[in-house]
Amino acid sequence: MKRIVVVGAGIGGLPMAYELHEKLGKQHEITVVSDTSYFQFVPSNPWLAVGWRQRGDICVDVAGPLGRKGIGFRSDGLRRLDVDNRRLELGNGDTLDYDYLVIATGPRLAFEEIQGLGPAGFTQSVCHVDHAEKAREAWHDFVRNPGPIVVGAAQGASCFGPAYEFAFIMDADLRKRKIRHKVPMTYITPEPYIGHMGLDGVGDSKSLLEGEFRERHIDWITNAKILGVEAGRMTVAACDTQGEPVREQTLPFAYAMILPAFTGIDPLRDIEGLVNPRGFVVVDQHQRNPKYPEIYAVGVCVAIAPQKPTPVPTGVPKTGYMIESMVAACVENIAADIEGSPVVAEATWNAICLADMGDNGIAFVALPQIPPRNVTWARKGKWVHMAKIAFEKYFLRKIRTGNTDPYYEQQVLKMLGIEKLHK
Repeated sequence: MKRIVVVGAGIGGLPMAYELHEKLGKQHEITVVSDTSYFQFVPSNPWLAVGWRQRGDICVDVAGPLGRKGIGFRSDGLRRLDVDNRRLELGNGDTLDYDYLVIATGPRLAFEEIQGLGPAGFTQSVCHVDHAEKAREAWHDFVRNPGPIVVGAAQGASCFGPAYEFAFIMDADLRKRKIRHKVPMTYITPEPYIGHMGLDGVGDSKSLLEGEFRERHIDWITNAKILGVEAGRMTVAACDTQGEPVREQTLPFAYAMILPAFTGIDPLRDIEGLVNPRGFVVVDQHQRNPKYPEIYAVGVCVAIAPQKPTPVPTGVPKTGYMIESMVAACVENIAADIEGSPVVAEATWNAICLADMGDNGIAFVALPQIPPRNVTWARKGKWVHMAKIAFEKYFLRKIRTGNTDPYYEQQVLKMLGIEKLHK
């Protein structure tokens, strides 16, 4: 019997546990470790932040669903990882030994890198359900006394989709309330151009998103560095193509939502050979760490270097479909290694993103995610908004039931005219 521990109970971790259980059966022990007792569907947080969802709509207590599958669950969190002895120390002091470890923790949110940034400072976040609830409270206060909005991402950010989505969702909600005319809105980003998204663009994403911003009267500043945030004031430097500040300005705001840069989680940060300088887990083409081959990683915690640097630092996003592909490869490779067979499965690392715009949406497809690509395009339509709602329902049902049938993913990809994601 092998002991397999999955650290993280998010979009990567729970499907990982379910699919390992389905592949390996009951003869091996699978345990999920998380720092919370629930799963949160993070892509729905922008809806929660304006009151279009409630916490209970997008969160699932996971002990029950995992228990019904015979999968162990610990919500004590990870305090320390002892890679030499293949042991985890949990938050309550207990230890857990493993033969295989899958790291699916997601990121640490580095708000502290900019003074005044984040829910403990003066800006909101949609990176966590707790933050989204706080953002919703602030939003309800804001719409009673509207003013300027600043929305976007900080330098070093790697997840731009939610910032674009939230800008459009706020715009849609304000129009429904018939107060949009009272709210100047500015989008700030370290991207070298609108629609870059950490991917060097996808199809005609630059023209598409710039056009949407113009139509909705959203101003923007690219190549932007946030220098600091105070109550109602954000100091931003616009930079040239060398990343040098050329213009500094102070933007007033009555409401601000800024996505932070990410790092790896603290218990992994000092493990040489496991992580890069920012704490992200280094993996090979099989999702396996080169120094510690019994350790795999999936999702946002994985280190992916940008294809080329940008004047202001940006990271590479990891979309849901890419994470599903990583999970599929990990499952195959762990099963093969247990059987003594060669580890050969590789994730496709494709980017397929359904970006909601409140009452519309844009689908981005990049196969593979990093250029040069075999397929690259972007399409707009109300169907994208509806598809994202359908995906939310599907994924939450998947978490509640442990159903690993990829039927829905295959149907969406077929609708987009693309071959199925899983190898």
